[in-house]
Amino acid sequence: MVSQNVVVSDANTGIITVSNSSVFTPSAQKPPTVPGHISISKKKLLKNLELSGAQSQRLNSWVDSMRASSPTHLKSLPSLSSEDELNTWLKRHPSALDMFERIIEASRGKQIVMFLDYDGTLSPIVSDPDRAFITSKMRRTVKKLAKCFPTSIVTGRCIDKVYGFVKLAELYYAGSHGMDIKGPTKGFSRYNKDKPSVLYQPAGDFLPMIDEVFKQLVEKTKSTPGAKVENNKFCLSVHFRCVDEKKWSELALKVRSVVKNYPTLKLSQGRKVFEIRPMIKWDKGKALEFLLESLGFENSNDVFPIYIGDDRTDEDAFKLLQEREQGFGILVSKFPKDTNASYSLQDPPEVMDFLRRLVEWKQIQQ
Repeated sequence: MVSQNVVVSDANTGIITVSNSSVFTPSAQKPPTVPGHISISKKKLLKNLELSGAQSQRLNSWVDSMRASSPTHLKSLPSLSSEDELNTWLKRHPSALDMFERIIEASRGKQIVMFLDYDGTLSPIVSDPDRAFITSKMRRTVKKLAKCFPTSIVTGRCIDKVYGFVKLAELYYAGSHGMDIKGPTKGFSRYNKDKPSVLYQPAGDFLPMIDEVFKQLVEKTKSTPGAKVENNKFCLSVHFRCVDEKKWSELALKVRSVVKNYPTLKLSQGRKVFEIRPMIKWDKGKALEFLLESLGFENSNDVFPIYIGDDRTDEDAFKLLQEREQGFGILVSKFPKDTNASYSLQDPPEVMDFLRRLVEWKQIQQ
C-alpha cells in the first residue's frame, strides 16, 4: 500500500492533487574520485570526466549492456537464439495467448484492471521516437478494452506526447515512468463517473532541474550523429537507436558527464535509451499501486490487474503483482529475458490479439 495525502481542490476543477514529501530519498552524495587503472586509449577522455577505475569498468559494462539490448546482437548470440533455451524460457513464461483460458479462469469473480506500456507494447519500436505511431486497429482495440475494463497507459513518455499518439480520453495515463498521473477526461469513462479527475506529480519540484539538464544534454550530444534527447517532463531520455555502435561509448561518457553534476538524478538504461530520472521512491510499480487505490481497490481481494510491457522499467510493476499475488505481468519479447512477468507475448500484434480476446470474452459475459 502507498501512503499518500490526498487533497481535493476547488469544485470547479474537480481534481485530486496528491502530495507527499516522503517519496523523496535523501540527496545522494557525489562519490569521491579514486585513482584507478584505465586503458591508454581512453585515458585522456576518462581523466577529463574524472572517472575512476571502477567507474571505467562500469562504463564498459554499460556499453556491453547497450549491445545486449540490440535485437541485432540478440540474434547473434547462440545462447539466446538456441531453440532449447527458448523452449525452456517459454515453459517458465508461456504465451498469454496459449494460456488465455487459464488467465480468464484465475480472474473469475474479480475486476480486471488493465495496465499497458506504450513503446514496444502498443506501438512497434522505431528508429525515430517521434514517429512511434499506434495503428488505427490498435487504437480501436484499446478503445473497446477501456469500455470493458479500467485501462491505463504507463509509459516513460510525457503524457502530452503519448496522448498525442493514442488520442483516447477515456484512459488513465501515467507518464514519466509513473511520475505524472492523470485520470480520464470527465464524462469519458464510466469508471470515474463519481470521482474527481486524478492528478499526481510526486516529482514536481524537479521540473526546473530537468529542463536545465535537458538543455545541457542537447548541447552535449549534438555532435553525436543519431543521438536524440527527449524531454518527458519529469524525466529525460537519450535515444541511441540511430547512433553508430562505435560511438556508443563516447555517448555514454557524454551523458554521464552531465548527469554526474546532479546527485539527485539517477541514470539508467532501457532498450537503446538512457533514462535520467529524479532519485525518488517512485516507479511504474508505485504508479500501478496508486492507480489501483484511486479506483477503489486498496487492500481489495476482488481485483485482477494485468500489466503488459516490454522494458526493464516495467519489471517494477511485474514484481509488485508478484508480491501482491494478484493478477499477472506479461512481458512483450521475442527473446528470453530475466523477468518477473508470468507470461509473454512476442510483439504488438500479439498484444492486440490478446486484448481483442479479452474484449470478446467480456462482451459475451455481459
